[in-house]
Amino acid sequence: MFGHTNEPFVVTRDVKAVIIPAGEVLQLREGTSGFITQSLGGSFTIYIEGNLFRISGSDADALGKEIEPPPEIPKNATDKDIEDIVWSQLRTCYDPEIPINIVDLGLIYRCDITTLENSKRSVSIDMTLTAIGCGMGEILVEDARDKVAIIPTIDDVEVELVFDPPWSQEMMSDEARLQTGMM
Repeated sequence: MFGHTNEPFVVTRDVKAVIIPAGEVLQLREGTSGFITQSLGGSFTIYIEGNLFRISGSDADALGKEIEPPPEIPKNATDKDIEDIVWSQLRTCYDPEIPINIVDLGLIYRCDITTLENSKRSVSIDMTLTAIGCGMGEILVEDARDKVAIIPTIDDVEVELVFDPPWSQEMMSDEARLQTGMM
């Protein structure tokens, strides 16, 4: 699922929501109605009575949507296969205010994958934010962690929020700069 919509919805069960851009968590009650304004990477930005909220993809059913399954890995997956899937999963993480994934925004500074003795893998990621005071920072970190953690063979994921070097528009991919008109 990808893109901007103005699709009406009614919450089918109580669900956790995050206020954008403050990052505060609250419960939306069953029966609450509004509009889905963006559905990217499995998560949703919704509009209710003048406010924007983010709903995690794992709660898609509360909006009447299907929950996306974990990625499939090839049988006898190589380290390169897993690395490609990790980066693919990170590309499904979107800032709820900017319709560009965190990889193309240049927010991922480091992604190391280590094979453990039990043939499982550990992933360590350093990421940043477009603005230090962004209230959605911990939500983006959690989203990146969750999206990587569901990959089969991944046993442990650590995502650290870093601010050195500070993010700048030059860190964006050419595609992202074109999409935002910053090229």
